[in-house]
Amino acid sequence: MFAAHNIQNTQMKLKSLAIMALLSSLMSIKTFAQSLTKMNWFNEPEKWEIKDKNTFSLFVPAKTDYWRISHYGFTVDDAPFYYATYGGEFEVKVKITGNYVTTFDQMGLMLRINEEEWIKAGVEFVNGKQNVSAVVTHKTSDWSVVELEKAPASIWMKAVRKLDAVEIFYSLDDKKYTMLRTCYFKDNTPVMVGLVAACPDGKGFNATFENFKVTTTPDQRRLDWAKKQQN
Repeated sequence: MFAAHNIQNTQMKLKSLAIMALLSSLMSIKTFAQSLTKMNWFNEPEKWEIKDKNTFSLFVPAKTDYWRISHYGFTVDDAPFYYATYGGEFEVKVKITGNYVTTFDQMGLMLRINEEEWIKAGVEFVNGKQNVSAVVTHKTSDWSVVELEKAPASIWMKAVRKLDAVEIFYSLDDKKYTMLRTCYFKDNTPVMVGLVAACPDGKGFNATFENFKVTTTPDQRRLDWAKKQQN
């Protein structure tokens, strides 16, 4: 009986240690300054350049965009998108600088599952003004937009994928971030994450992305499960 009791205590301690190790692993955060040279193209443009390990630029080709059906009645899926694929939950951030010229010139982040499920968020130039913009597409697209009072030289965009949603933020100084939108986005599905730019109506423009970074975060459901096992 005494030996059996000791074995049971040992097993419980081992289980507790295993759960604590799992929690520690889940709560660790890994940051990837995504290697720009190892990313992939969807709609590769003619002119693009990796200037250094943190700076990526391109000339955005004319008459390109992403949109599906709503309001306008057409679908386009032909703008440059430079991406890497991630599963699970994460935070992605980038600094964007654009030489915007024509209404609807745009650049920012894109999260894409397929041609019917995607998000793009960044700056969109409308009637001579920079706007913080988000388009969310689930078979059809919608558009959220906030006009900026002053035209900043650059802006920082951030998206956080958690459970079945994505939170979208912007900042003028990479310190104070303002939420632009929270939207549904299918979870437990690999997603293409990267840099997007489009020029639907103009002749093209120069766009620069800096310090693109993806930070993986613990899976919330698994974290909650592990905590319950300690009880």
